[in-house]
Amino acid sequence: MTTTTPRIALIAHDKKKDDMISLAGEYIEFLKMCTLSATGTTGGRLANELGLTVERKHSGPVGGDLQIGALLVEGEIDCVIFLRDPMTPQPHEPDINALVRACDVHNVACATNVSTARLVLSQLIAARAQA
Repeated sequence: MTTTTPRIALIAHDKKKDDMISLAGEYIEFLKMCTLSATGTTGGRLANELGLTVERKHSGPVGGDLQIGALLVEGEIDCVIFLRDPMTPQPHEPDINALVRACDVHNVACATNVSTARLVLSQLIAARAQA
């Protein structure tokens, strides 16, 4: 991570949006201290339901995943929490794959399920406490 304020991207497929709201609620005090970016509907729900300040991008199917990917490539994202729905085909699957690939290429943590997201967020909290 290159900044003292973690920059986190939050993305959730439709069937995972409730999981994202629950997860963010668990970590809300920490997330309030972070710079958050999110795709459209996910960001709207995080702001409206939890009061988080979120830079909202387009919805994933109309380019939001690509916008997050561009931030990541420019070094503006420290980790991605992308709650994916593996059981529902996504019309923008190439964009999803490109984002996950960009995380791998640029060595950026990418959590794609709630268990891994908890591990990543817990590690970020621990690292901040040590700083």
